[in-house]
Amino acid sequence: MKKIKLLLVDDEKPFLDTITKRLEKREMTVSAVYSGKEALDELEDNKKIEVVVLDVKMPGMDGIETLIEIKKRFPLVEVIMLTGHATVETAIDGMKLGAFDYLMKPCNIDMLVTKVNEAMEKKRKHDEKIMEARMNEISGRMI
Repeated sequence: MKKIKLLLVDDEKPFLDTITKRLEKREMTVSAVYSGKEALDELEDNKKIEVVVLDVKMPGMDGIETLIEIKKRFPLVEVIMLTGHATVETAIDGMKLGAFDYLMKPCNIDMLVTKVNEAMEKKRKHDEKIMEARMNEISGRMI
């Protein structure tokens, strides 16, 4: 099984550094950035990212705005929203906009790993279906 390619987005450097180390110890390839704009740039530069863990409250482009842009530009990338300032409304908005799930800070690392694995499975299944459809289209042309 290949390693999960994960992008963490949070403006709190100590939190981001800690989570990055903990997830790398669990055999994940982790990139970390501090803003929504940096997240979009990283996704543009690294097409292998499968899952984004995205903080909701950030200066500038917040998590909901970033989620909208991610889903517009990279629709198959799965996004897990993460916040210490959650409201039911924000959670519902994030899910309606295509977030895979929503977790509260501080979150249990095992719960985060479980959600990341579930999101990765969903992403890889979508990728497989797209490949199958392309192969069927190519083989259909050859007949």
